Amino acid sequence: MSTRTHTFRVWAPAAEQTVTLCLGDDALPMTRTDDDWWQLEAPAEPGARYAFRVDDGEERPDPRSLSQPDGPDGRSALVDLGAHQWSDDDWRGVPLADAVVYELHIGTFTEQGTLDSAIGRLDHLADLGVTLVELMPVATFPGTRGWGYDGVDLFAVHEAYGGAAALQRFVDAAHARGLGVCLDVVYNHLGPSGNYLPVFGPYFTDAHHTPWGWAVNLDGPSSDEVRRYLIDNALMWFRDFHLDALRLDAVHALIDDRAVHFLEQLAAQTDSLSEVLDRPLLLIAESDRNDPKTVTDRGVGGTGGLGLHAQWADDVHHTWHVLLTGETQGYYADFADPEAITKTARTPFFHDGTWSSFRDREHGRPVDGDTTPGDRFVVSLQTHDQVGNRATGDRLSHLVSPGRLAIGAALMLTSPYTPMLFMGEEWGASTKWAYFTDHTDSALAQAVSKGRRAEFAEHGWGDEVPDPQAASTMTDSVLRWEERDEPVHAALLAWYRELIRLRRAVSDLRDPSLTSGRAERDGDLLTVHRGAHWVVANLGTEPTRVESGLHIVAAFEASMDAGGAVVVDPDGVVVLGPRSDHERI
Repeated sequence: MSTRTHTFRVWAPAAEQTVTLCLGDDALPMTRTDDDWWQLEAPAEPGARYAFRVDDGEERPDPRSLSQPDGPDGRSALVDLGAHQWSDDDWRGVPLADAVVYELHIGTFTEQGTLDSAIGRLDHLADLGVTLVELMPVATFPGTRGWGYDGVDLFAVHEAYGGAAALQRFVDAAHARGLGVCLDVVYNHLGPSGNYLPVFGPYFTDAHHTPWGWAVNLDGPSSDEVRRYLIDNALMWFRDFHLDALRLDAVHALIDDRAVHFLEQLAAQTDSLSEVLDRPLLLIAESDRNDPKTVTDRGVGGTGGLGLHAQWADDVHHTWHVLLTGETQGYYADFADPEAITKTARTPFFHDGTWSSFRDREHGRPVDGDTTPGDRFVVSLQTHDQVGNRATGDRLSHLVSPGRLAIGAALMLTSPYTPMLFMGEEWGASTKWAYFTDHTDSALAQAVSKGRRAEFAEHGWGDEVPDPQAASTMTDSVLRWEERDEPVHAALLAWYRELIRLRRAVSDLRDPSLTSGRAERDGDLLTVHRGAHWVVANLGTEPTRVESGLHIVAAFEASMDAGGAVVVDPDGVVVLGPRSDHERI
């Protein structure tokens, strides 16, 4: 029986004398190359445990480890990414223009909390009409439960979720159902515990700072290899895991003073791989800058934008949230402006060079609606951030009536933007979704629990905030799939399914043009014009009669009276269109 050999390599410019490969019981000296990479070929099978020792230091996992069976502090394990037998040869990807995104957290999506168990719910998503499933981060982090934004082994899939092979199975199963897969990746920082990258080299710099401490070294000495580390990570997900998109966390914290920004370089190499693979590969940014250059083309000579394919548009979320809930605290204050709902119907940035009271300064830049389509902006009613960062993790379903949930769904799913749902939103899930952690460093765990409570105590919510470290905080956030069959939940689920179907069937309702639609508000009556179609919502407490000459295409708490007018009940919403379209669909 032959034994495989494996070439072990690690970039370690911090090593002054030696790098040692710790493989099994052996300690093997590695050879340094001219570019500060150390390498050694040795017999090793998939599953073999190994680590590196820099000079006389302690064993540390491989910065490019594909598996951490014992967590970030343990040895790495070899993985053969070519072992999976893919069945998606005919898969051609998900164009951005057709995307309906569904954000989920593997640990709370099912009771088992694994990638394999999540496969059992993919039929639900396909039936709903979703086209792109967005997974919150799966990079290995300390403990077993968490949101994933404190990952420290960027190439390794979290063991509690099933590891690398389970992610490959999940993607393959999704593609078999016509679903693309997007992965949330965090390149702007690493978690505070289990981060051993500085042992090997200058992955971080104190020249810049982020809310999480030192910034990733994208523009200082030796930053070429740091950029390569992150770009190789992105390309690996596309190439070896067959992913269709990456959601890039907080790109405004990727501070880079070089002439060619890291994101521009990443976009260029992603587009090149897309041509090789012959399918769309999407980069979707989370950005706080309200700068359309994030998603405009790079242009000739690199003088245009960054060339990412889409970005989240939180201003639209904030506008809808204030409209539906009436909440105006914190950053919601500016969106109480009556003009917010009409403005965000034609541009994703309410703040486009205007004053932001939350920031105490002007913010943003206008979007050119003639050249930038609306589908480059991902909009939502709920996200992990907007739900989980509330004191108790209350969803929109805990704040408003089912009718208002239906209004929000209609506004989102008939908008010119790319819609994104948060798991369970489609049936108004009753479970809260709170902030939870499982830090293995006791001092850090205590600090997080104490800090979370103190953060909300000043608002009078301190005693209500669940302890992030308590196991129950996560288990209480797990979806209850059985409630989909209860009448109120089933009605909302049917409404979401119908709206997504209509979005696909009616060109007006998926038109990404930012110049062809408009919104009008007359007291409690909101009307959004989408080509020849109207979306009419009644936010008041009395029924409202609408004379339009149009016919009902879809309705939630609305009907047509004997005189041919449409009556929209309180917290009701209706999609209206020409009779020809009504009969056709």
